[in-house]
Amino acid sequence: MAVPPTAGVLAGLTDLLQDLPANRGGALWRLSERGRQLDANVIRMLPGARVAGHVDPDLDVLLCVLGGSGRLETEAGGQQRLEAGCVAWLPHGVHRSLLADEDGLVYVTAHCRRPGLMIRGTAASAVVEAEGAEGGEAACLLNRVCPGCDRPTEDVSARYCSRCGTQLPS
Repeated sequence: MAVPPTAGVLAGLTDLLQDLPANRGGALWRLSERGRQLDANVIRMLPGARVAGHVDPDLDVLLCVLGGSGRLETEAGGQQRLEAGCVAWLPHGVHRSLLADEDGLVYVTAHCRRPGLMIRGTAASAVVEAEGAEGGEAACLLNRVCPGCDRPTEDVSARYCSRCGTQLPS
């Protein structure tokens, strides 16, 4: 019998960020509770790091800046400053990129949970691959952040980090 989800505090962000080594970027925390309808992540971009331009064709994303500063770039909105306390809405279908300033950028993202992983492309490659009974896929861009050096890859098809050679998450 399925256990119903339980509401409650999931993370202490102050403690999470305080104990962080200066050279640690990437995903710091992710929502992983069973039965959820939401994906959420805390991401830290090191100074000067960039999330390459991309489009999510299916999901709107809410981004809330927790610390540091940077820039959000969209085709329609140009460059917009990000700093602690900013909340940005990234509608599905909009091309966007992020750039961290010299103090880095820490933010939380939230979006509806994806029902399963779908590989897009030609009709021959339109394969749906379930990730177990729970479904879902890696949270927004987390599969493009190297676990070895915390550098986001710009090549969406890369399997290994071009900087350090570590295998990227699938």
